[in-house]
Amino acid sequence: MASCAAETVVEAPPAHQWPFVQPLTEPLPPGPVVVWAPDAHLAFETRQPPSTRLVTTQATYLFAAWAALLAAHGQATMVATLRRDPLKDHAPELLQRRGVFGQVNIDELEPAPPVPPQPSREWLPALPADRLAVAFRERTAADRLRGCVSVLDQGRTAAALVATASVCQEVNDLDSAARDLDEALKLAPGWAAAHFERGKVWLRLDDMAAAAGCFRQAAEQLPTFGGAWGNLGATLGELDRPAEALRAFERLLALDPSSPQAHNNVGVVTRELGRLPESEAAFRRVIELEPNLAFGYYNLGHTLFLQGRYQAAASAYGQGQGCDPDRNPVQGTRLALCRLATGDAAGALAELQRASGALPRDYRRQVLADTSAVLWALVTHKPELAGWQGVHEWLNGELAKLA
Repeated sequence: MASCAAETVVEAPPAHQWPFVQPLTEPLPPGPVVVWAPDAHLAFETRQPPSTRLVTTQATYLFAAWAALLAAHGQATMVATLRRDPLKDHAPELLQRRGVFGQVNIDELEPAPPVPPQPSREWLPALPADRLAVAFRERTAADRLRGCVSVLDQGRTAAALVATASVCQEVNDLDSAARDLDEALKLAPGWAAAHFERGKVWLRLDDMAAAAGCFRQAAEQLPTFGGAWGNLGATLGELDRPAEALRAFERLLALDPSSPQAHNNVGVVTRELGRLPESEAAFRRVIELEPNLAFGYYNLGHTLFLQGRYQAAASAYGQGQGCDPDRNPVQGTRLALCRLATGDAAGALAELQRASGALPRDYRRQVLADTSAVLWALVTHKPELAGWQGVHEWLNGELAKLA
């Protein structure tokens, strides 16, 4: 610790340890403090796949955790150095200045410093956090698990338990993951990361109510972590609680207003609540942020269809199909019904045949049955619709062949 111009400069723990310690650091001294964090990119480096990535290795979580710690102190700031290349792979949102990272002052220095030598696979440091960092850089899940278990055998700390549980999820050992996380939560009930990881396991077990409870705990304990609000909103949506889901998604959107996914979530839930103008605005914002995202156009098309704006809906679905290399067949059938609604029965039938023609038998039956149901809803809403009978007869004929 050193004093500098009435400010105390404190060096943070080595960044590679951050995901594997709890709490992040010792209490900071009173008065103005600068936390010096060299090579902070090392905190985000992992070989885990995105689908099961440990939350404490994610830049948005660690940023929120450090920000909460600094804010609680009241007179502390952090100065960190990071290398650009590792961030491209492990924390691209920081480089893109997305969401909370828009609050960070970033100065680039050239030339970049040389890359420090990396430890060999055989190197086994003494500290548990160091050993866990090495484990999470192993190439296979089996090697990662072996490294975590060896640390856990030396002491069942909350950090070691959460890390091991994450790798257990990689190898689909959900029982062990749940057991380790429950033990971690007894040791550290106020740690948002443990609640978040427990919620992920409940999701894998298809218990949405329990998952929502865990994500709510994580969000309340670390309110600036957008991932917790996003997962809470998604689980509440699955539980058919759209008003609560919308509140969670709005919290996420406030933290990351440039996130296409956050706007998309708001659009879906407001549509479910019948607030179609708000839904339309949200999806138009998605398209503005991600002009090549097919499902932004598809979702906009669905909202416009529900408003009875069939020509505009057909345009949106058509743009989506143009951006979609797979030309999603369900969305293709929706485009067909939009064309029917605008009076183009021949175009509708041709689009239906194109969208469904090459599908596997069971999937084709499901898609055509769903299309028939939507067609009936359209005819009920628009009984004067011309040409629908031919489309209806074709659907009935195809479904009869597939029965």
